Amino acid sequence: MDAVLPQAARSSNSERIFAGGGVAAMVGGAVAVWYFNPVDSGLFPACALYSMTGFACPGCGLTRGFHALFHGDVWTALDYNALIPLIIVFFGYVFYSLLSVAVRGKGIGLSKWSLTLIWITFATLLLFGILRNLPWYPFTVLFP
Repeated sequence: MDAVLPQAARSSNSERIFAGGGVAAMVGGAVAVWYFNPVDSGLFPACALYSMTGFACPGCGLTRGFHALFHGDVWTALDYNALIPLIIVFFGYVFYSLLSVAVRGKGIGLSKWSLTLIWITFATLLLFGILRNLPWYPFTVLFP
């Protein structure tokens, strides 16, 4: 007689596989950013908003910043994008949650994020995007 797995076990296995794929993708992306210099490799695309408008989005400079950070140059990484510490916390949380789902079958609770935290995050990104495009000192320091 064939063993029939309950529906929850099937979805759990597929979630674990997808989470493992997410972990592999994050590690592969980090290795690519570490190995290839985004400035002269031509592998990474330019920011579409910056290419079309000349305005830097809140994420402009993150690839160059992570490359510098992976090579130990913290100040250059912060010069490319001052939000890199917050992005590291976010990516660390996502990586640990995906790894936890892949290994244990249980994440660390994305559902506990409140709507207030999401609005604060969007407001921070919007404010940073506006401030880094202002043409006056000290805001010009934020431009990548």
